[in-house]
Amino acid sequence: MPHFLSARPDSRIIPLPWDLPLAQWPTDYLVALPRGISRHVVRFIKVGGDIYAAKEVLEHLAIHEYRMLTDIHRLHIPAVDPIGVVTDRIDSIGNPLDPVLITRHLEYSLPYRTLFDHGVRPKTVKRLLNAMVVLFIRLHLAGFLWGDVSLSNVLFRRDAKEFTAYLVDAETAEMHETLSDGQREADLAIAEVNLYGEFCDLKAGGMLDDSLQPLKLAHSILNRYRSLWSELTDVQEFSGSEMYHLEDRIRKLNALGFDVAELDIDTSPDGSKISIQPKVVDAGYNSRRLLRLTGLDVQENQARSLLNDLDTFRARHNLQEVDEAIVGNQWLTQCFQPVLAAVPEHLRGKRDSAQVYHEVLEHRWYAGEKAHREVSITEAASMYVDEVLRKLPEEKVTLDPLPTNETGRMLVNPYDPSQGFVENDAPMPEDPWESQAADEEPTAQHGILDIEALRSKANRKADQQA
Repeated sequence: MPHFLSARPDSRIIPLPWDLPLAQWPTDYLVALPRGISRHVVRFIKVGGDIYAAKEVLEHLAIHEYRMLTDIHRLHIPAVDPIGVVTDRIDSIGNPLDPVLITRHLEYSLPYRTLFDHGVRPKTVKRLLNAMVVLFIRLHLAGFLWGDVSLSNVLFRRDAKEFTAYLVDAETAEMHETLSDGQREADLAIAEVNLYGEFCDLKAGGMLDDSLQPLKLAHSILNRYRSLWSELTDVQEFSGSEMYHLEDRIRKLNALGFDVAELDIDTSPDGSKISIQPKVVDAGYNSRRLLRLTGLDVQENQARSLLNDLDTFRARHNLQEVDEAIVGNQWLTQCFQPVLAAVPEHLRGKRDSAQVYHEVLEHRWYAGEKAHREVSITEAASMYVDEVLRKLPEEKVTLDPLPTNETGRMLVNPYDPSQGFVENDAPMPEDPWESQAADEEPTAQHGILDIEALRSKANRKADQQA
């Protein structure tokens, strides 16, 4: 009988066929969803109306990752929700099976390969990297040493004009009270190498814009990280007559989406110089304010967009003297809810509700510019549904198997996208990483693995055999 480790057990998980390796589970238990590359067997399993991700992994790694994800969740850092670990698995003839880590599937989330498969503009790539940097910073501020920083280990959700990155893999993670500069730099070095490899792979597959270079993209994440880390943690000095700098620093951090819980303020003996340093900063300033005013629990950039509209609503109706919570309720019932009601039921899987409202606001502005008049929010919602939403791909989970992607290519195994696509009924091409790793050392360039050279060798070998 398998053993279940869980702080929030779901009894519907217990009767599942845990005596079978995940790779052999009947498709009746599975749902086909896009996912990133993994060195482990991963499947999405359906339990009633819920979907969980299940990963086979060694017991000490499964328990460690479960506890790391639990700690991250308590800190309100974006990550998949850990459900539990299934251990003591035995097959029908008594052979032991690897334990399974179970996490809740993150709705409306996309692995990076799915985004790039649809085509990603250079500006969108920068937004993805920005999202990853913010996640990186939040983890480090919390004392979390990632240990395996890569695009494959995150999921992305649309967040107004930006993205939010969610951690999905914490096998190599460590939790500390604080991180030293050396620990942070070690994580950055891992990030640079892994990201370079992933971007080279995208380049080789024709999924990366020609204007983007893998090495420059990998370097850029280090520069963005250091810039934001400095903004959040550096000591700032000013004279005693310039106290406005203190409020300016807090306002700037709030604008970046971070809330200051404590400031370390030092004054020189003669009072002529003052230095300030944020001691504890936490992301989610706008989302917490929106939750307090309206009860809507959304992502940070979505919250900023909705709050701007709420503030405009307040000024438009001359409600500056009315309590914020009352104004928030009026905006909710007169603006937000009517927009969602305008979306037909069958289209509600395209985007989550906050993203729909943000995109309606954007569409309202463009429509107004085109018509040279003010467009009401309900009119804009109707136009957005007809002109935009109907044409968007589905991003919410469906329980129906998806044997093809948007391009119509057939997956070898819809429940395991890592096996690739069927091409003219021929065997799948060998991955040069797998076929040559055993007998050939890969070429290195500037101390970083050169994937392009490796793939060129594989192509030349294939041409010779042909």
